[in-house]
This record gives sequence, C-alpha cells and structure tokens, in this order.
Amino acid sequence: MNESEFFRTATGILDRIEQTLDASGFDIDFERKGDGVLAIEFANGTQIIVNLQAPMQQIWIAAKAGGFHFSLKGAGWVDTRSGEELFAVLSRHASTQHGAALQLSP
Repeated sequence: MNESEFFRTATGILDRIEQTLDASGFDIDFERKGDGVLAIEFANGTQIIVNLQAPMQQIWIAAKAGGFHFSLKGAGWVDTRSGEELFAVLSRHASTQHGAALQLSP
C-alpha cells in the first residue's frame, strides 16, 4: 500500500471513530488536529489521541493505560502486540476513561 492509499484507508477509520462518538450521546469532545491526529477529550479531562503513522503504515492510540500500535491485517486493524482489533481496544480504554460503557464499532 502506498502512502496515499494508507491515508485514504486510515482517514476513513478516524471518520468512523468521530461518527460513533457523535452518535453516542455522551459528553465527549473530539477534534482533528492536523493531518491524521484525532484528540478525544472526556469530561474528566483525560484524553485519548489517535494518530496516523504513515511511514510505518500504522494507527497509534495513546490512552491513559499506554500506547497501542495497529497494522492493517486483512479487513481490520489489529494491535501489533496483542492481536486485538482497534475498535475493541479503543472502546475498552474510552469506557475506562469516560467512566461509562462506550461501544465504538467499525
């Protein structure tokens, strides 16, 4: 996959995260900061940052619990260490930081 294909695919993931957060009805702020960075801020002041890493063709998530790197495998983005799917990991950490169950889906 070349860089423009990566950005097209990965930007679609950021779009989907924003759509899901918007539809959740929770008091969660989010903002795109430059190319490929999505900042998600919860009412308690904690944040999750989702960042596109074009040179490595990965999506990185920085949460209170740590950093996670995802690579495209087949039809989904999976954690390079645990093999978990991106939206499952993001849902778990967003729920913890938000203080209520939050289900994000692809």
